[in-house]
Amino acid sequence: MNLRKYREKSKEQERIRNLMEIIPKGRFSVLEIGARDGYMSKLLADFFETVTALDLEKPNIECVINVKGDVTCLDFPDNGFDTVFCAEVLEHIPSGLLKKACDEISRVAKYDVVIGVPYKQDIRVGRTTCFSCGGKNPPWGHVNIFDEDRLKRLFCMLMPVKTAFIGETVLKTNFLSSFLMDLGGNPWGSYDQEEPCIHCGKKLMPPMERTIFQKICSKTAFYFNKIQEPFISVQPNWIHIVFRKNK
Repeated sequence: MNLRKYREKSKEQERIRNLMEIIPKGRFSVLEIGARDGYMSKLLADFFETVTALDLEKPNIECVINVKGDVTCLDFPDNGFDTVFCAEVLEHIPSGLLKKACDEISRVAKYDVVIGVPYKQDIRVGRTTCFSCGGKNPPWGHVNIFDEDRLKRLFCMLMPVKTAFIGETVLKTNFLSSFLMDLGGNPWGSYDQEEPCIHCGKKLMPPMERTIFQKICSKTAFYFNKIQEPFISVQPNWIHIVFRKNK
């Protein structure tokens, strides 16, 4: 995926703009979890004296402190940063490690935690089938689904002080359509994602050839989804929450 072009999309700009609006002002240091290309780290540098950018592979971002690390086991002291910023990350964390990741974020934050995740995402939409192992994958490696209540439970030791709902989506499917799409090989899944197969770890590739049966299944699934569209309610794309640490 071309991150530069992705950042230019209006929906993405709306998400980023809101995150910059709600971050606590007047703090000194911030840790960004999942810095990737450094786009957000550079924006955070406008509000914080020191920015530490962390990712699984050490980033290479100018004017910030670059660190290789894992959110489930942060090599920082308790209360090490005034603010911890974590957007578009928690949905990728294996479910069994999610609570540990949230606890680590809470531990190293002195005052604030800023969280951004997709809101009530239907992770059956855009699902992929791995060419190598045949395993079914959620889109973009999103293995977790969030709403406001779940985030509050995950950060139960912190106090939510600001919540924002961003964007709009009607992307929903149903059991029958997702079943048929799986049979059809999930030809329209998110195969341009960077995230590998969650089962075998290999790069995801779209199906090269499909049988007539598979084509019928996927097309039928497509039409079933079209039939349900008038009955789907619009919901936000993302939820952003600022948590405050009780002293």
